[in-house]
Amino acid sequence: MTRRLMLLDSASLYFRAFYGVPDRRESPDMLPTNAIRGFLDMIATLVNDHEPSDLVACWDNDWRPAFRVDAIPSYKAHRVTEGSEVLEESPEDLTPQVPYIVSLLAALGITRLGADGYEADDVIGTLVHTHLGVCPVDVVTGDRDLFQLVDDEASVRVLYTARGGVREPDVIDQSALQAKYAVATGRAYAEMATLRGDTSDGLPGVAGIGEKTAATLLARYGDLAGLRAAIDGGDPTLKGAQRAKLEAASDYLDVAPAVVDVALDVPVPTDLVTALPRKVADPEALQRIADEIDIATPLRRALAALNLQG
Repeated sequence: MTRRLMLLDSASLYFRAFYGVPDRRESPDMLPTNAIRGFLDMIATLVNDHEPSDLVACWDNDWRPAFRVDAIPSYKAHRVTEGSEVLEESPEDLTPQVPYIVSLLAALGITRLGADGYEADDVIGTLVHTHLGVCPVDVVTGDRDLFQLVDDEASVRVLYTARGGVREPDVIDQSALQAKYAVATGRAYAEMATLRGDTSDGLPGVAGIGEKTAATLLARYGDLAGLRAAIDGGDPTLKGAQRAKLEAASDYLDVAPAVVDVALDVPVPTDLVTALPRKVADPEALQRIADEIDIATPLRRALAALNLQG
């Protein structure tokens, strides 16, 4: 079997499951299980449809890392509950389900990997980087930020779930980036995103510079460094309001790449196991969970997809 590594942006998927799978509780006092059931079904679908040999559920140990906040204090600041570091967008009925997802991954034997001080995006970026030239990599996410990792030569693509879910994801490769955003590479996408900004993450971008203008500027000057050199060098084709806006954003452009670019050097265990499990890692724990919550059907699907005995 040819190796293919699949990396899950776990929070992106279980949030989607939470909002997309019906809550079938008979009483509000019961534990909700829609995110758990949906997440298991997603794993089954992804394994069946894409046949990875290796799978890692990547985790947000820190959803708002200090190094990004230090660079741009507004980073995800609008998502923080006043007076705390609690993510206010995390639904009350989702919170108690996440520990069960963690326990199920461990019981099944699927590797889950996070790193203190980093987001799942950074873990994914690091694993992509360490597997360049080793095997093809599929990144499964509903977050466009990870388009920056797309690399046709290294066989890295993104299965983008925002529209069609895991059953019909948009396959993002370099041709898709060119068609949708007029950028030729994942690296160019990151630089376009830096110029454009992202209000959902609290990144202001350069005022008046949207996706099309950013892509045009990068195509003209080669990359962000080339654009900034042209600004500093007085390039006569940069003039008027556009020049003024780019000059005014100089301080932002100094620090934004440290926020937009995913880390490629997260500490990863040297003995990290990425291969799909050959057997259930903890049958007793899996049975306890199955006895406690109603997940029989999605668990059966996941076990069948992984070719494991329940």
